[in-house]
Amino acid sequence: MNDAADASVAEIHRKLAAALADLVPEDPTLPPHPYLRRHLAEHAAQGNVLDDDHVPPSLLAWETSAAVRRLLAAGEDTASPGRRHWLQAWAKLEPFARDISPVSRWVSLQLAHHIATSNSSAPPQPAPDPEVTGSPVTPLWSDCASADNVWAVTEAPVTSMSTVASADGRQVFVVTGDDLGIVRILRHDATASASPLTVHRGAVSHMLSLGEGRVATASTDGTVSLVDTRRGRIIRSVHQRKATWVSSLALHHSTPRTTLLLVGHSDGHVAALDAATCEPVPLNLPPLDKQPVLLQAVTRADRTTLLLLAQDTTVTCFDGTGTCWRASRTAPIRALLALPGTSAHCAVTDDDGNIAVIDTATGTALGHVPPAPPARVTALGTVTVDDQPALATAASDGTVSLWTTPALTPVPVNLPGHSAPVSALVATRQGRHMRLLTAGADHTIRSWPLLAQQTPARRAWNPITASALSPIRPRRLASAEGTSTWIRNIETGQQHTLLEGESVTALAWVPSDRRLLVAAAASDNSILLLDPDSPHPTPVTRLTGHYSPPLCLVAMAGAAATVLASGSADGTVRLWDVETGQGLASFDDHMFSVRCLASTPVPGGFLLASGGSDGNLRVWDVQRRVQFGQTIRCGQNTVNDVGFFTSEHGDGDGIATAGQDGSLKLWNREAPEHPLKEFRPGGGELTAVTSYTSTSGRTIFVTASMTSIHLWDPSTDRRLLQIVTGYPINTLKMAADWRSAGLSPVLLATGEAGTMIVSLDDRRL
Repeated sequence: MNDAADASVAEIHRKLAAALADLVPEDPTLPPHPYLRRHLAEHAAQGNVLDDDHVPPSLLAWETSAAVRRLLAAGEDTASPGRRHWLQAWAKLEPFARDISPVSRWVSLQLAHHIATSNSSAPPQPAPDPEVTGSPVTPLWSDCASADNVWAVTEAPVTSMSTVASADGRQVFVVTGDDLGIVRILRHDATASASPLTVHRGAVSHMLSLGEGRVATASTDGTVSLVDTRRGRIIRSVHQRKATWVSSLALHHSTPRTTLLLVGHSDGHVAALDAATCEPVPLNLPPLDKQPVLLQAVTRADRTTLLLLAQDTTVTCFDGTGTCWRASRTAPIRALLALPGTSAHCAVTDDDGNIAVIDTATGTALGHVPPAPPARVTALGTVTVDDQPALATAASDGTVSLWTTPALTPVPVNLPGHSAPVSALVATRQGRHMRLLTAGADHTIRSWPLLAQQTPARRAWNPITASALSPIRPRRLASAEGTSTWIRNIETGQQHTLLEGESVTALAWVPSDRRLLVAAAASDNSILLLDPDSPHPTPVTRLTGHYSPPLCLVAMAGAAATVLASGSADGTVRLWDVETGQGLASFDDHMFSVRCLASTPVPGGFLLASGGSDGNLRVWDVQRRVQFGQTIRCGQNTVNDVGFFTSEHGDGDGIATAGQDGSLKLWNREAPEHPLKEFRPGGGELTAVTSYTSTSGRTIFVTASMTSIHLWDPSTDRRLLQIVTGYPINTLKMAADWRSAGLSPVLLATGEAGTMIVSLDDRRL
């Protein structure tokens, strides 16, 4: 087809998209015609008008085409000049929003759009866009970094990745291995090319393409297997060494006609297999210690090959007959990578976080990047940025950095997308440009364009480690991020620093002597009581006694005094008199970390609930300093969060627990032998829980999974709403709507990416 014909076809699709867009209902709660749901976005993409005007936001909650994010990615070179804010917001959360109701999809899109376009320096205001009318959720304010460049959502964390070309060379498949031993073959749009393959009994730690569609996979179970990616099947297991794990895979061109697949093990053993037949081949190597060995092969300009072996702190270069040189690092070597090209360089990183490029001809370091604590390098990869070679380094804080080689100067491309350590990365070509795929422990794979001049700077993910909302007006939010703790008036937008240079693990507002203090758990295991209204905040009181940093704090203000409760990683719950700083009691009944606390007033005092890593829930009588009732063994592995609630039948208080096993359980505190109700929303472990009373008098629970917030009505056992966030939420709090005398509750949700505040109208659910 010639250019004129192509233009004619595009014009037809443009006219179709424009005509069909007029047929989409303006009300997002009304379902569009099935043809619009399935084909409108594709018509717009083929007509080069894939924008918010031709694919209206009210369609997206119902959209069922192959994937909007795929259409956006495929058309990035010829993007429509129209606005695409809603489309881009939908593309970011689309992988997380499968199999949920249209109302949940619409609310999630509305929130994602607000996060992407809001000004976090302004006070909370209802979203003015008329396109969001009729929604049960009104976004008020957010400082979150939006879920960025999500390419795929995985059931288990991906631990290794590789790429392989199709038989005709026109398509590149991405092959992933996860920590359950499962291998998946994915197309460029992240759809499955074949059924998942259970290849190993341990995590797939390494993966290497051998050509002709074959991929070698290695595991923590000590085996190496072959996978045929073109047919989507396991070929066979080719190597096993029991009681070890595979520490390295490498290809070594020992002769011009022979390529070896080298397998390094945790006990220092190295096996050599013919890469074509996978039959064992003798290999002459220098003596190795009985510890994990890392392997890489490099080729010099004269086509001679060298083999690099790393153990502990030493890199050894071997030319097939003897040792050429040894280079020592200051810490045990974590990763070793041969760099492409004829310069015969390799990159190395160690446990201290140092990164270096070594000249394999001499063993000298050509470039060096000092460590950037507390993050450590978790993976290395080679990429090209603007057609220039570069080194990609992934870190435990979820960031990916790019460096020129061999000098290791930073490339101005900022990739802070993951909310958990990055475990694997691989470069692939999609369209005319290279992209970098990164897999993280947050169960996502993200896709990044490798264009230094066109990649906008992104907000770094500096995880929120603690947050607390003041109990009275003016509503103020205390948040700890990195080594800074700040106070923000969420009614006016004013903000100031409360504490600088200290990593805080828990926060709480504490009433004291007619004023509000902020309690902050510090890295030295103490608890600081700070005056948030002081121009130069200094600790009013320092509470000491824990042997590990407190993970949770709760204040209980009574008629006589205010008591502060703290739960710590040392397994204890402690009570403190806020006015005197005196320790009142210490409960050491939990075997492991105390991860959550909640309190409720009762006649004569308070009850305090504590849950933790031992899976137990305990309730304490604060006034009498004793345990109240029996220990509740929740059966949820770790109890991540706990909250009291009042039964709508008036038969006393209950307790809700959010568990690591993905369940929310409701308990009767008087008779806790069995849970009253149980909710399993899916999406991994539950990290937080809170509740509120609806306009009809029902108790509604709000809980957070790894990528969503769920509203659940236990009286009907019905999920009312699922709000997709795309990242974990670690704190949920309810408050009254301070903007008016209305009954709509306000939900504050804090996660690793920031804080969002939304108003709920359950009458629309």
